[in-house]
Amino acid sequence: MAADPYRNRDVIADFDAVMDEIAARSAELSARVALTEGVPYGAGAREKLDVIAPRAPARGCPIHLFLHGGYWRSGRREDHRLVAAPVLAAGGIAVLAGYDLMPGVGLAHIVGQVRAAARATAAMAGRLGADPARLSVSGHSAGAHLASYLAATAPHETAPLALPALTGMLLVSGLYDLSEIPTSFLKDETRMTVAEAQAWSPLRARHRPVPIRILTRGTRETEPFHRQCQEMHTLLGTLGLASEERVEDGLDHLRVVLALADPGAGLGRRLADLVAAPSTGQGRPVDR
Repeated sequence: MAADPYRNRDVIADFDAVMDEIAARSAELSARVALTEGVPYGAGAREKLDVIAPRAPARGCPIHLFLHGGYWRSGRREDHRLVAAPVLAAGGIAVLAGYDLMPGVGLAHIVGQVRAAARATAAMAGRLGADPARLSVSGHSAGAHLASYLAATAPHETAPLALPALTGMLLVSGLYDLSEIPTSFLKDETRMTVAEAQAWSPLRARHRPVPIRILTRGTRETEPFHRQCQEMHTLLGTLGLASEERVEDGLDHLRVVLALADPGAGLGRRLADLVAAPSTGQGRPVDR
C-alpha cells in the first residue's frame, strides 16, 4: 500500500516528542506572561480565546490572531501559546482561538467560528489598548486553511460577509486543495465529504487583498504541502494579489511550529515583522 502523504506521523520519527515539546513550551510561556484565558466569542465550549499581552502594552499596539492545526479534528489553543513569543517581541498582543472539531461539526461551522473569533478579536482590541486596524493573523496546517477564509469567500457564499480588515496574513504548511482528504487516512477521523472538500478548498475561493500575505512550508514536508503552497501562490498572482512564498530549510510539519514560535528563527522574525506592520487605516469590517 502506498504511503499516505498526509499522515505526518509516518514521516516524522519523533512525532510525539515534538508534539510534547510544543505543548511544554506553551506551558512554560503561559507561566511567565500576562495571560487571560477562555474569553468567550460564542456560546460553545470551545468558542474561547486566550489573550497574551505584554506586561505594559503600548497604546495602539498591534494585535495578532493565531489558529492551530490538527487536520480540523484535533488540537487545542492552550498547546500553541508558544506562538505568542514573536508577537510579544514585536510589542503586540497575541490571541489564540479555539474551535469545534470534526467529525462533530462540518467545515462550514468551523469556518464560521473562525470568522466570529476574528470579529471578536477586532472588537476587543480597543479595550486591550490595541489598534483594531493593526490586526494580523497566522495559522498552521488546518489553521492556515481556516485563516485563509478571513480574506476569502467560498464559491457558494453569495451573501455579504463582514470580515475585519487585516494588515497581514502568514499561512504555514497550509492545505488549500482538500480534494484528497476524503480518501486519505483522515476519511474516518473527519468524515469530510467530497462535496465539502470541493466547497471549502481555498484554491476555488474568491480572495481579497491583504497588504502582506505570506505562504510557507518546511523543506522536509511531504509533497502535497509543497504543491499546494505553490499553487496557492500562483493563484493569488493570477488574481493580481501580492503574496510572498517561502520555504523553511530543514523543517518538517511539526518543527516549523517551533520555528514560527522562535523570535530568533527566520520564520519567527518574519512573524514579528508581520505583526509590527503599520495600520492599513481600515479597521472597520468589510463586506465580502
